Amino acid sequence: MKSKSFNPESTMINEKYQSIDYHTAGEPFRIITDLPVALEGVDVPAKRVFAMNDPRVERIRKILCFEPRGHADMYGGFITEPNDAGAHFGVLFWHKDGFSTACGHGTIALGIWAIEHGRVQADPSGITDVVIDVPSGRVISRVHTDQAGLVTHAEFINVASYVLATDVAVHTALGEVSVDVTFGGAIYAQLDAASVGLRVTPENYAKIIEIGRDIKWALNESIYAQHPSDPRLSGVYGTIVFEDLSVGSEVIQRNATVFADGEVDRSPCGSGTSARVATLTERGVLAAGQVLKHGSIVGSTFTAAALEQLVVEGRQGVIPQVTGTAFQTGKHTFVIDPRDDLTPGFVLR
Repeated sequence: MKSKSFNPESTMINEKYQSIDYHTAGEPFRIITDLPVALEGVDVPAKRVFAMNDPRVERIRKILCFEPRGHADMYGGFITEPNDAGAHFGVLFWHKDGFSTACGHGTIALGIWAIEHGRVQADPSGITDVVIDVPSGRVISRVHTDQAGLVTHAEFINVASYVLATDVAVHTALGEVSVDVTFGGAIYAQLDAASVGLRVTPENYAKIIEIGRDIKWALNESIYAQHPSDPRLSGVYGTIVFEDLSVGSEVIQRNATVFADGEVDRSPCGSGTSARVATLTERGVLAAGQVLKHGSIVGSTFTAAALEQLVVEGRQGVIPQVTGTAFQTGKHTFVIDPRDDLTPGFVLR
């Protein structure tokens, strides 16, 4: 007599989460459109505060981000209602340590997802603006399609970005270093890798994480990390460790962005690239309209430029445009077995 095999789908599993996963220049982005918890708040910034303080939402974030369903460098977003009818939708960005204020690689992925999955109808011209409300403001993923209707790339048009401080001295395990601090939707410290004897290569991965964490936590609650008008945007989100590879008048850099608590962006980092555009413009390295070719630690590339220069928060700033592409990697149904005592999961860094 045949024994019946156990079917966990029968009665034991009643908690499921569906995702569509993309990667942008190597960095993952897990898109969740349906949550069993209503994200309360009058706008996306308020919804972020709610999510950060709601244990139900926090549990779902951990389930989707932590091992065994994710990993320490996973990234994703919960789709929300927009602030008003001027945007197509809103999003709350998340990572292993919480909810971020901005995410450029995620914005590129979301625009492409919205076109490829019919959330937004592609314009016959081949250029479609997908307007998204994020915690740092309203941004655009400008998606380009070819004559066959296939997506070729997208341009992330960010909120105004500007330098908060230059040549800030920071004490680290490698000695005193000097960084610039810039807002690009999130606040970034920026360190020249050569100043600490490093190159931005996979071999230096652990050392880059170490110095990135040192700088972030040294500055996170300092005066340099205070947003001038919205305290919800304060704090150093990440450290950009960059290497200059420019040739002649061509501005070429490679970076590893260490964000949250030790996560490393596999892409050149969209909001981090925005911060670099603002910083390089402020320092006179990047001329108006000049392109920054911005590489990542895994060899992928964004291109970026300042679309506009303007005064914002009493400072000279720019509207950055960052160009890249994203590809779907899978669709997933994540299930929770109530017998699993490792729920919501774990991380080892």
